[in-house]
Amino acid sequence: MNTLTAWSAAVTLAVTGLIAGVYYAFSVSVMPGLNATDTGTAIRAMTSINQKIQNPLFFVTFFGPILAATITGVLLLILGHRPAALLFFLAGAVYLVGAFIPTVALNVPMNETLDAAGVPTDPAEATRIWADYASRWTWWNTVRAGASVVSLLLAGFGLYLWGSQR
Repeated sequence: MNTLTAWSAAVTLAVTGLIAGVYYAFSVSVMPGLNATDTGTAIRAMTSINQKIQNPLFFVTFFGPILAATITGVLLLILGHRPAALLFFLAGAVYLVGAFIPTVALNVPMNETLDAAGVPTDPAEATRIWADYASRWTWWNTVRAGASVVSLLLAGFGLYLWGSQR
């Protein structure tokens, strides 16, 4: 049971770290890079990114923190390590509230709206659409990055606590 719990904790750390990195990279490089291009290119590129990111590897990292943190928390409870278990449950909850729900409720609908709009022929309209989208999307994406990092730290602390209790 200890080995299974250790693997589950490792998976929690891995998938949470990966998704935190995805969100971080978008906020500090992808979106600033797209903002530096002409708006038609930015809209086309972001639409393409949003379509291509929907793949099995991304979905493992997107759903993984909730599932892995919960499984790890349950295993730790079974082993009698309640404080560490609670930290893993909290890690999953922080990710759920701060990253998963904003993605589903805000960022994905913004992506769908951008995709439906396409690239307007009027450059001023394209600039208006992109400016509105990019600023709101990046703000919420940064929230997702921050929540994912907090979740990662909580899971890491849970693993540390479990190790110090053994």
